[in-house]
Amino acid sequence: MPRDSKTNHQSGTERARPILHQNAREIQPYGKIARLPIALDEDTCAQSTLNLNQILADTITLRDLYKKHHWQVAGHTFYQIHLLFDKHYEEQNELVDTIAERIQSLGGISLAMAADVAETTIIPRPPRGREEVPVQLSRLLEAHEFILKEARTMAKQASDAGDDGTNDLLVSDVIRTNELQVWFLAEHLVDVPLVRADAPAAEKETPKSKSASAR
Repeated sequence: MPRDSKTNHQSGTERARPILHQNAREIQPYGKIARLPIALDEDTCAQSTLNLNQILADTITLRDLYKKHHWQVAGHTFYQIHLLFDKHYEEQNELVDTIAERIQSLGGISLAMAADVAETTIIPRPPRGREEVPVQLSRLLEAHEFILKEARTMAKQASDAGDDGTNDLLVSDVIRTNELQVWFLAEHLVDVPLVRADAPAAEKETPKSKSASAR
């Protein structure tokens, strides 16, 4: 039995104990610029931050839409579409991090929480339930087009303002990644035969039409 059952086992550990339940004011409110020495004026940083947060919200939404469809895809193309959706998810996830870090490097604050993203995105919310593959593909293509339209406009704004870093991100990363993913998706909606090729037009003529044309 211990010599002193009332020994204080925490004695001497004060500096090692975590300080819990801390609260304080924000160090930077959302929408404000903490100017950094990057040779861009505050107005340019503010406008680029505003634009990039919209792109960020839409990219996060598209990324999560890919994961939803990755989990819920069904049908005879399950395996390849399941893998494709996950590949695109990972690429969009890389974009999310790149866009958010660009916002922070401009002295802004990037959106982060799901509720804020949901309030900001312009991409329509899908149903909770499962959808057919053609509907999933169509929904993704529409989301890509929303992002591409705004990214082209915002890239030009950044270029005109002299924000070459934001312009480069939008063109080299956002636009090119989304364009390539659109191509991979859209080709799955081309209605071509899987096994038997369509016969040439001449071979499709009925015997009756052949005899009529021979007269």
